[in-house]
Amino acid sequence: MEKRLLLISNSRAHGQGYLDHCETEVKDFLRGVKKLAFVPYAQPGGVSLDEYTKIVRERFKLMETEVQSVHEMKNPARKLLNAEAVFIGGGNTFLLLKQLYETGILKIIRNKAAEGMPYMGTSAGANAACPTIMTTNDMPIVYPPSFNALNLVPFQINPHYLDPDPDSKHQGETRETRIKEFHTLNAAPVAGLREGAWLRIEGASVTLKGTTGLRLFLQGKEPVEYKPVCEMNFLLQK
Repeated sequence: MEKRLLLISNSRAHGQGYLDHCETEVKDFLRGVKKLAFVPYAQPGGVSLDEYTKIVRERFKLMETEVQSVHEMKNPARKLLNAEAVFIGGGNTFLLLKQLYETGILKIIRNKAAEGMPYMGTSAGANAACPTIMTTNDMPIVYPPSFNALNLVPFQINPHYLDPDPDSKHQGETRETRIKEFHTLNAAPVAGLREGAWLRIEGASVTLKGTTGLRLFLQGKEPVEYKPVCEMNFLLQK
């Protein structure tokens, strides 16, 4: 079976509701899926697992899809073996990864996605699809057993990517600077995925979609700009 992945930079766009900006894509990607397994462990803004699940459940109800949260399952590892599709929401990537390890579902999601189960991730969920979480923007509020993640793609993602502002007086590191720091010790390509953009992967096909695009960072090279809609199949080359 071929992998089917939808990796979205952000779950909310300015002035819009949850997943409104990518609803059409989500509905198409999950076509035929009646029950969606949701992983709420990233807990954005410190919301409770129940509160987060309620937001997601109500949104997907409008798309006629039932949401089953893993935190409500008595045995999530066993339940996920029969999942139709999995959605990992945004929030804190370190907290998310720690819980994926501790609940024992990281390997199950990885194996199921490799077998063709649709996997959708926003923000931290997009980070989690990468080999590691080392290109997240989040604070390490907890210590996961490893930085190694689902490894569903051979490249890294930096969600919510912000372009350097030439007029800014801010003296801290830009996203570009941090990614270049990553490349001093790591060779994996990094997709600086702007808000409003996502990558859809179907087997060997990678399509950049949305409205904003991405900057691709390669070790030792200047970043390259890509605008949607375009094919980026080369990203799957190891």
